[in-house]
Amino acid sequence: MLSARTRMAKALRLAAQSLFRSQSWLGQSFRRMRAKLDAPKAITATTHKLARILFHLIATRQPCDETAFAQQEIQNKQRMHHRARQQARKY
Repeated sequence: MLSARTRMAKALRLAAQSLFRSQSWLGQSFRRMRAKLDAPKAITATTHKLARILFHLIATRQPCDETAFAQQEIQNKQRMHHRARQQARKY
């Protein structure tokens, strides 16, 4: 029988793997890590990021604040536009 810790780790790993096709900032963060590292290390790093988010929500007993995610989305879009402009200048 699996412990609660093992089940949580498996659930977080599955959540991290599912971010591969996600258009959210977490999905893009995962793809950037996967490009720099290899897939297993990127999954582990993203799992750790998800665990930190969950731990913060549980420890502070605060509801999930969507504004933080919205700010990340805005920064991510700005980063993508900046990268696209840089690539366009190259060619």
